Amino acid sequence: MLKIIIKLMLITLILIGVICIFDARNITKKFFGFGDQNEGASGLKILGFIIIIISGIILILL
Repeated sequence: MLKIIIKLMLITLILIGVICIFDARNITKKFFGFGDQNEGASGLKILGFIIIIISGIILILL
């Protein structure tokens, strides 16, 4: 049962990572000024990619 809960949490983290990648521009428009939007979007895409990779590896190993 615990294994299933952990897998569901990891799948949710993967979903959050995908949302970070695809909606990075819209998210940064809400929180950053005009000059920081490109850097913020790049950072969010990198963060989303790292979340996806780590969660995917852990999910495979379970």
